[in-house]
Amino acid sequence: MRPQVFDRQLEQTISFREVKWEEDVERLHSWHQEEHVIPFWQQNMPLEQYKSHLKSLLADTHQTLWIGEIDGVPMSYWETYWCERDSIGSYYEVEKGDQGIHLLIGKQEYLGQGYALPMLRLLTEHVLNTNGTNRVIAEPDSRNDKMIYIFGKCGYESKGQLSLPDKEARLMICHQSVFQQRWERLLHDTNV
Repeated sequence: MRPQVFDRQLEQTISFREVKWEEDVERLHSWHQEEHVIPFWQQNMPLEQYKSHLKSLLADTHQTLWIGEIDGVPMSYWETYWCERDSIGSYYEVEKGDQGIHLLIGKQEYLGQGYALPMLRLLTEHVLNTNGTNRVIAEPDSRNDKMIYIFGKCGYESKGQLSLPDKEARLMICHQSVFQQRWERLLHDTNV
């Protein structure tokens, strides 16, 4: 099922589709070269190396790669993954069914436009509707105050710091009950 909603505040349609190799490899490589992305993703590699990297990500069955779109225009990259099968599971008390989310906004013109929260809300809802998932986790870079704020506003609670191989991160967990309570009115309003 493709997550999609018309957001009344933005007056635009937010949607997600799975990454398609031919359509997205050069786009994703370009986004990883953006100055606002490099410090947090560290994947600003040459195109041929990135192609190999993306092929391995697409072949990995513990995760799904998404393109986030506004009114059908690709503008962000997201990963959802099963924490038990991911290296993150070694760094916190993973529970059966936990899924995680990573994200980046591709081009600078989409930064600061109010897209991150409604997009995160939609994909979090989608993940929480997966059978067996009661928690969604995130581990944003500790330096990324903007994303820590957005995760918190969405309903993710800070659970401390993690020292990961590639970064110092803030562990944030969103429980289904907290998320539903925070967004109940929106989740039941079909015009959102």
